Amino acid sequence: MKDQFIWISLKLLLLIGTALAFPDGAPADTCVKQRANQPNHGKARSQPAHSNPFEVVADTQTYHPGQQISVVIYPHSDQSTVFRGFFLQARDSNSNEWIGEWVQSENTKTIPECSAITHSDNRDKLGAKLIWKAPQNKKGNVYFTGTVLQEYGTFWSDIVNKVQAEPQ
Repeated sequence: MKDQFIWISLKLLLLIGTALAFPDGAPADTCVKQRANQPNHGKARSQPAHSNPFEVVADTQTYHPGQQISVVIYPHSDQSTVFRGFFLQARDSNSNEWIGEWVQSENTKTIPECSAITHSDNRDKLGAKLIWKAPQNKKGNVYFTGTVLQEYGTFWSDIVNKVQAEPQ
């Protein structure tokens, strides 16, 4: 009887842990938690930046009112690594304030409260193409920052996008 109780308790804990893992994307409060823009995955912490196998690349860093900018996430060219999740936020380069809004697309969820976008499923992804829309009344410079998650305990945070090289 005691062994059965322990077994049932263990199953319940595993179910609760799975439910709290946010397989459908980061919650809105991710923007303002103590470790902002990072998953709250127990004791797991961000991997070292030099080991990051993913690129976050934007079309441009300058914007004008209402402009749409494409932001892509993909593995480095020499790797075929997949990822399961992401959380990106748009910030003004001068003020560091949250800025603009994301266009929701298939398998994404927007968090307008802090100009962020996240995954809406935890399936393996080879890449993601996201669209950010500048505010209607501003122009300036923007950068995109956040986290790419390979699996529950393996993720890279504080990623800042690169800008796509201009064709010559």
